[in-house]
Amino acid sequence: MLHMVAKLHYESDLSQVQIAKQLGLSTATISRLLQRARAEGIVRIEVRDIFAPDDLGPRIAAQLGLRQVAVVDAPSTGVLPALAPPLKQMLLEAELGKGSVLMIGWGRTVSAVIEQGLPPLPGVRVVPSTGGMQQHAEHFQSNEFCRRAAEVTGGVPHFIHAPYLPDPAVLGLFLAEASVQTSVSLWDRLDAAVVGIGQPYGLDRPSTGAPTQREPELAGAVGDVVRHYFDASGQVIAWRGEGQMIAVSCDQLRAAPVVIGLAIGEGKAPSIIGAARAGLIKSLITDTRTAESVLDALSGGF
Repeated sequence: MLHMVAKLHYESDLSQVQIAKQLGLSTATISRLLQRARAEGIVRIEVRDIFAPDDLGPRIAAQLGLRQVAVVDAPSTGVLPALAPPLKQMLLEAELGKGSVLMIGWGRTVSAVIEQGLPPLPGVRVVPSTGGMQQHAEHFQSNEFCRRAAEVTGGVPHFIHAPYLPDPAVLGLFLAEASVQTSVSLWDRLDAAVVGIGQPYGLDRPSTGAPTQREPELAGAVGDVVRHYFDASGQVIAWRGEGQMIAVSCDQLRAAPVVIGLAIGEGKAPSIIGAARAGLIKSLITDTRTAESVLDALSGGF
């Protein structure tokens, strides 16, 4: 009875008078039943904190130890292009000049902001974050992102003509190749990086599903940055590819003075938190709804 009355009132939005008539009970009885439902935990009422838009970024930065968090008040559709203006500003503040090294990640979000344009950075050296991937989708093409970013900034692209995850037996051969060696060596001299923050493992793959038998350890991953997967505490997870990828390393990302993470979507709240705790991003650009979800997760003890 308690459960029925609670569902009629809180889910079906019927008044106490309407419920009383429907069940043949008095209004006073319905009121007492609703009080009991709350007292016994059948009904839980939560009042969410409402954060002022201008307060979202500083709150997240303070709680996650980030240097800067930009929050855009964007529409529910066409959100990704709205991230471009704050990214331009952050890159300008990084004061990248001729010879500076800018690393560009991959993903739908990174693709969208490049399409909207990056600031002019004449002579900056642009390098991808990984070697090439087997997936054919546009948002996986790291060298193409590097080319496009160099084109719009007026920079110089440095490509990596090698797979991001080669067979261990030939990894050394790829890294010894002169052009690959020249490009990957730039990861030790990063002045700035722009990266996407991936969703929990499985959701960001061409076909969603549970981790494969070869990668079951990633079942607990809340997200990734450049295929470096991490758990909710920010611990980087060891998997078959960690340490064998032709990709910027966690230590190289942590050593870079500017690493800007881009993320949109309420489901990415744990991914953002994990990336910050892992030290793989130093700044964040997101939208209002995602920012609120991050703060909700943090206030809930995530």
